[in-house]
Order: sequence, then structure tokens, then C-alpha cells
Amino acid sequence: MQDRLAELTARAAAELATTERAGLEDWRLAYLGRSGELTALLRQIGKLPASERPEAGRAANAVRDELTQALEERRRQLARSGLEPLDVTMPGFAARTGGLHPITATINEIRQVLARIGFRSVASTEVESDDYNFSKLNIPEGHPARAMWDTFFIDAPGYPGQMLLRTHTSPAQARVMEQIPPPVRIIVPGKVFRYEDVDASHEAMFHQVEGLAIDTGITMADLRGTLEFCVRAMFGHDRKVRIRGSYFPFTEPSCEADMSCPFCRQRGCRVCGNSGWVELLGAGMVHPNVLAKVGYDPDRYCGFAFGMGVERIAMIRHGIDDIRHFYRNDLRFLRQFATI
Repeated sequence: MQDRLAELTARAAAELATTERAGLEDWRLAYLGRSGELTALLRQIGKLPASERPEAGRAANAVRDELTQALEERRRQLARSGLEPLDVTMPGFAARTGGLHPITATINEIRQVLARIGFRSVASTEVESDDYNFSKLNIPEGHPARAMWDTFFIDAPGYPGQMLLRTHTSPAQARVMEQIPPPVRIIVPGKVFRYEDVDASHEAMFHQVEGLAIDTGITMADLRGTLEFCVRAMFGHDRKVRIRGSYFPFTEPSCEADMSCPFCRQRGCRVCGNSGWVELLGAGMVHPNVLAKVGYDPDRYCGFAFGMGVERIAMIRHGIDDIRHFYRNDLRFLRQFATI
């Protein structure tokens, strides 16, 4: 039996060494299959004297393991040989890298600029209640100021007429102030939603960055200094800032900030219409009613808030004349801003 096993092992190994990929299964069946030669030898072990059977069984099993391992190695060898050789003299192929969307990049830059003067970025929910979106911001039900925001209301079971897509990032002011005591210094970047007629300057979904600072002794001078710092950090140190009166129900007094136009040296400026000024953002001192609704003492604490449209900032910086370009997914447009 030992001689027959040795002869079978040598013959099978020699045959396997010249067998190609297509013949490997036939080789396995011929030697290791149910009707193969090794299986036939194993069946004959039962005819041997009882004293020889254990040794013959161990030898036959060792041959089976050896041939099985040889078959797997041959398969690996043929798989490696089937690969195309690596030509290290060929030039490499540059990988195409992605990039940040211009809106994302603008938000990141606003975060970095305001972080330098102590503002931390927080996130807030995009689906809001009427209470936080309006009432806690000094816009009670029936107030005419609600007409300033065309609102998407949500049919939420159990909350009829109470849930909506936030129309501004200002609800985060109330949420944050309810959770932490003064001093507060935050920005809230995120999407907002309004039922707008979409055109070159309006979208139903866009982005805002809300800023809020609450402490003792804060004045309009602090607000102006913050706005000037932000504008000059993003648009250049030669930019001038103009503050003019305005109205927002959650600030008193309220104002809007304009920046001296960086493009009006050109004739027929499309950014400012040759007026020399570009409208940037709305701001003001937080209304005492808003402070009282979140549990702050309006006789002790005061502060300012401001909000800017991210798309507007990006359009001014890059000379873009249509807000819809940001959301058309045109790679020819987006790759112009592809920075990691």
C-alpha cells in the first residue's frame, strides 16, 4: 500500500505541474474525486490485515492533504501568471480629486473668521415649531411681520398648523439661550426654506449664517466692530462698511450693513449698479422681549444678532450673477471652485 501511495503521489504531482487552469477540475476528479484513484485506494484499506490498517489510513490521509495543498498552490500560481506585468516605466495616471461645493467652502470660511473673535458654531433643527420660528422671536400670531417670510408648513399629525420648515436660522437663538446662561457667542450656519418665486436672486432653499452675542454692556459699537472685522477678513482690508436703519421684529434698533463694492471700478457694474455699495446682511440689538421669553433679564443682559445669506456672500466674492448656478450640479461651474 505504501508503494502504491508513493507512486500515485509522484504521478499526480508531475501531472499537476503541467496542468493549465482549464484542466484543474479534471485533475481533481481523477485523483481526489469520489471515483478518483486515491479514493479507490482508501476503499481497499478495509481489506488489509487489521494491524496494517491504521498506518495505511494515516498515510492515505497525508497523501490527500498533500495533493489538496498542491492543487491550491497551482491555482494561485496560475492566477498570478495571468496578471499583466507591471511596467514601472509607464507614466502614472493622475487621480481626479473632488472638491468642496462653493457654498460649503464659504460657510467654512465664515466659521473660521468668526472663530477668531470667539464665536463657536452650533447646529440646529431645520424642521421647527411655529413657537420657535416666530413667537419666541417677538413675532406673535397675527403679527404683520410674519408676511416677511413665505412659509412652508408641514402637515404633522397631532400638531396642526404648528410645524414648518424654518424660514431663517434665528430660531437657534432661542434654543441656545434657553439651554445656557450668558455670556453667549455663537453662529448658526444652515439651510432655510421660503416659498419664493425662483429667479436669478431667489431660491426656495438657501443658506444663512446667524450670529448672536449676549453679555453685559454690549452696544451697537460692538456690533459694528464685529461686522467690519468679518467683512474685511473676507473681502479685503480696504472694504468700507455702511450701517443704515432697518426693521426686524427680533432686534431693536435694527440695521442693515452694506459694503463698498469691490467691482464698481468697472463700467456698468452688475453687483452694485454703480451705486458703490453692496447690501450684505441684516443685524441689530436683540429685542428685550426675546431676552425675556428665554428667561434672560433684559435689564441686565443685552446683545446683538446678525444674519447673512451665504449664497449672496459667495455670489459677490466670485462675481456670480445667478443663484441657481449653485444647485444645477453643472460640473463645469463647480470645478472652478474645487478646493479641498
